[in-house]
Amino acid sequence: MISENDLVEGCRKGDRGSQRQLYDLYSKKMMAVAMRYSKFDQEAEDIIQEAFIKIFDKISTFRGESRLDFWIKRIVVNTALNHQRSKLYLFPMTDINDVTFTEDSDFSLSDFNFKELLKMIQRLPAGCQTVFNLYAIEGYTHKEIAEELNISEGTSKSQYSRARALLQDQFKKEEKLSYGQAK
Repeated sequence: MISENDLVEGCRKGDRGSQRQLYDLYSKKMMAVAMRYSKFDQEAEDIIQEAFIKIFDKISTFRGESRLDFWIKRIVVNTALNHQRSKLYLFPMTDINDVTFTEDSDFSLSDFNFKELLKMIQRLPAGCQTVFNLYAIEGYTHKEIAEELNISEGTSKSQYSRARALLQDQFKKEEKLSYGQAK
Protein backbone atom coordinates (compact mmCIF):
# COMPACT_ATOMS: atom_id res chain seq x y z
CA MET A 1 0.00 0.00 0.00
CA ILE A 2 1.34 3.38 -1.02
CA SER A 3 1.66 6.07 1.66
CA GLU A 4 -0.78 8.98 1.75
CA ASN A 5 2.04 11.44 0.99
CA ASP A 6 3.18 9.42 -2.05
CA LEU A 7 -0.42 9.15 -3.21
CA VAL A 8 -0.91 12.92 -2.97
CA GLU A 9 2.41 13.53 -4.73
CA GLY A 10 1.43 11.15 -7.53
CA CYS A 11 -1.89 12.97 -7.94
CA ARG A 12 -0.07 16.31 -8.05
CA LYS A 13 2.00 14.96 -10.95
CA GLY A 14 -1.17 13.85 -12.74
CA ASP A 15 -0.42 10.13 -12.38
CA ARG A 16 -3.61 8.27 -13.35
CA GLY A 17 -2.73 5.28 -11.16
CA SER A 18 -2.43 7.50 -8.09
CA GLN A 19 -5.68 9.24 -8.95
CA ARG A 20 -7.41 5.87 -9.30
CA GLN A 21 -6.05 4.74 -5.92
CA LEU A 22 -7.18 7.96 -4.24
CA TYR A 23 -10.63 7.60 -5.79
CA ASP A 24 -10.88 3.94 -4.79
CA LEU A 25 -9.72 4.75 -1.26
CA TYR A 26 -12.22 7.55 -0.57
CA SER A 27 -15.13 7.38 -3.03
CA LYS A 28 -17.37 5.03 -1.02
CA LYS A 29 -16.91 6.97 2.21
CA MET A 30 -17.58 10.24 0.40
CA MET A 31 -20.62 8.74 -1.33
CA ALA A 32 -22.20 8.42 2.12
CA VAL A 33 -21.58 12.15 2.62
CA ALA A 34 -23.03 13.03 -0.80
CA MET A 35 -26.10 10.86 -0.18
CA ARG A 36 -27.03 13.05 2.78
CA TYR A 37 -27.37 16.03 0.44
CA SER A 38 -29.18 14.35 -2.43
CA LYS A 39 -32.53 12.77 -3.10
CA PHE A 40 -31.33 10.07 -5.47
CA ASP A 41 -28.32 7.81 -5.90
CA GLN A 42 -27.59 9.28 -9.34
CA GLU A 43 -27.55 12.79 -7.91
CA ALA A 44 -25.04 11.70 -5.24
CA GLU A 45 -22.90 10.04 -7.91
CA ASP A 46 -22.89 13.29 -9.89
CA ILE A 47 -21.78 15.16 -6.77
CA ILE A 48 -18.97 12.64 -6.18
CA GLN A 49 -17.77 12.82 -9.79
CA GLU A 50 -17.76 16.62 -9.72
CA ALA A 51 -16.04 16.65 -6.33
CA PHE A 52 -13.26 14.30 -7.44
CA ILE A 53 -12.64 16.42 -10.53
CA LYS A 54 -12.18 19.37 -8.14
CA ILE A 55 -10.02 17.26 -5.81
CA PHE A 56 -7.65 16.29 -8.62
CA ASP A 57 -7.65 19.85 -9.93
CA LYS A 58 -6.92 21.34 -6.48
CA ILE A 59 -4.65 18.63 -5.02
CA SER A 60 -1.70 21.00 -5.38
CA THR A 61 -3.31 23.22 -2.72
CA PHE A 62 -3.37 20.40 -0.15
CA ARG A 63 -0.58 21.24 2.32
CA GLY A 64 -1.09 18.45 4.81
CA GLU A 65 -2.16 20.80 7.60
CA SER A 66 -5.25 18.65 8.10
CA ARG A 67 -5.95 15.02 7.37
CA LEU A 68 -6.46 14.23 3.69
CA ASP A 69 -9.88 12.68 4.32
CA PHE A 70 -11.05 15.89 6.07
CA TRP A 71 -9.83 17.96 3.11
CA ILE A 72 -11.60 15.66 0.64
CA LYS A 73 -14.80 15.67 2.73
CA ARG A 74 -14.81 19.47 2.77
CA ILE A 75 -14.67 19.52 -1.03
CA VAL A 76 -17.49 16.95 -1.26
CA VAL A 77 -19.66 18.96 1.17
CA ASN A 78 -18.97 22.22 -0.70
CA THR A 79 -19.76 20.54 -4.02
CA ALA A 80 -23.01 19.18 -2.57
CA LEU A 81 -23.89 22.64 -1.21
CA ASN A 82 -23.25 24.21 -4.60
CA HIS A 83 -25.47 21.56 -6.13
CA GLN A 84 -28.19 22.32 -3.54
CA ARG A 85 -27.81 26.06 -4.07
CA SER A 86 -28.46 25.62 -7.77
CA LYS A 87 -31.74 23.87 -6.90
CA LEU A 88 -32.88 26.14 -4.05
CA TYR A 89 -34.76 28.51 -6.30
CA LEU A 90 -37.15 25.61 -6.90
CA PHE A 91 -37.46 24.94 -3.15
CA PRO A 92 -37.27 28.28 -1.34
CA MET A 93 -36.27 28.35 2.30
CA THR A 94 -38.99 29.03 4.83
CA ASP A 95 -38.52 31.96 7.18
CA ILE A 96 -38.72 31.52 10.95
CA ASN A 97 -42.15 33.18 11.15
CA ASP A 98 -43.67 30.47 8.96
CA VAL A 99 -42.72 27.49 11.13
CA THR A 100 -44.29 25.96 14.19
CA PHE A 101 -41.55 24.73 16.48
CA THR A 102 -41.96 21.34 18.07
CA GLU A 103 -39.69 19.65 20.55
CA ASP A 104 -40.08 16.08 21.65
CA SER A 105 -37.57 14.88 24.21
CA ASP A 106 -38.28 11.26 23.26
CA PHE A 107 -37.10 11.88 19.70
CA SER A 108 -33.49 10.88 19.24
CA LEU A 109 -31.57 10.40 16.02
CA SER A 110 -29.47 7.76 17.74
CA ASP A 111 -32.53 5.47 17.67
CA PHE A 112 -32.21 5.04 13.90
CA ASN A 113 -29.85 2.87 12.00
CA PHE A 114 -27.86 4.73 9.35
CA LYS A 115 -29.77 3.49 6.29
CA GLU A 116 -33.17 4.34 7.79
CA LEU A 117 -31.96 7.78 8.80
CA LEU A 118 -30.43 8.41 5.37
CA LYS A 119 -33.71 7.51 3.65
CA MET A 120 -35.62 9.84 5.96
CA ILE A 121 -33.15 12.69 5.41
CA GLN A 122 -33.45 12.21 1.66
CA ARG A 123 -37.23 12.68 1.91
CA LEU A 124 -36.84 16.14 3.48
CA PRO A 125 -37.45 19.25 1.36
CA ALA A 126 -34.17 20.54 -0.11
CA GLY A 127 -33.74 23.48 2.28
CA CYS A 128 -34.46 21.39 5.37
CA GLN A 129 -32.21 18.62 4.14
CA THR A 130 -29.27 20.95 3.57
CA VAL A 131 -29.58 22.76 6.91
CA PHE A 132 -30.14 19.51 8.82
CA ASN A 133 -27.02 17.96 7.30
CA LEU A 134 -24.87 20.99 7.97
CA TYR A 135 -26.07 21.47 11.55
CA ALA A 136 -26.73 17.97 12.89
CA ILE A 137 -24.20 15.96 10.93
CA GLU A 138 -21.40 18.28 9.80
CA GLY A 139 -21.43 20.34 13.01
CA TYR A 140 -21.85 23.82 11.53
CA THR A 141 -23.39 26.57 13.67
CA HIS A 142 -26.53 28.36 12.48
CA LYS A 143 -24.39 31.45 11.91
CA GLU A 144 -22.00 29.48 9.67
CA ILE A 145 -24.92 27.93 7.79
CA ALA A 146 -26.49 31.35 7.28
CA GLU A 147 -23.24 32.69 5.84
CA GLU A 148 -22.65 29.61 3.66
CA LEU A 149 -26.18 29.56 2.21
CA ASN A 150 -26.74 33.33 2.21
CA ILE A 151 -29.81 33.08 4.45
CA SER A 152 -30.63 34.50 7.88
CA GLU A 153 -29.77 32.67 11.09
CA GLY A 154 -33.49 32.55 11.83
CA THR A 155 -34.15 30.79 8.55
CA SER A 156 -31.42 28.28 9.35
CA LYS A 157 -32.96 27.62 12.76
CA SER A 158 -36.46 27.29 11.31
CA GLN A 159 -35.28 24.91 8.59
CA TYR A 160 -33.53 22.78 11.20
CA SER A 161 -36.61 22.77 13.44
CA ARG A 162 -38.81 21.88 10.50
CA ALA A 163 -36.42 19.08 9.50
CA ARG A 164 -36.50 17.67 13.03
CA ALA A 165 -40.30 17.84 13.08
CA LEU A 166 -40.54 16.10 9.70
CA LEU A 167 -38.04 13.44 10.78
CA GLN A 168 -39.98 12.99 14.00
CA ASP A 169 -43.19 12.46 12.00
CA GLN A 170 -41.43 9.95 9.75
CA PHE A 171 -40.04 8.17 12.80
CA LYS A 172 -43.51 7.91 14.35
CA LYS A 173 -44.92 6.52 11.09
CA GLU A 174 -42.10 3.95 10.90
CA GLU A 175 -42.69 3.05 14.53
CA LYS A 176 -46.42 2.51 13.88
CA LEU A 177 -45.62 0.35 10.85
CA SER A 178 -43.13 -1.71 12.85
CA TYR A 179 -45.54 -2.01 15.77
CA GLY A 180 -48.39 -2.94 13.44
CA GLN A 181 -46.31 -5.67 11.82
CA ALA A 182 -45.25 -7.06 15.19
CA LYS A 183 -48.86 -7.80 16.20
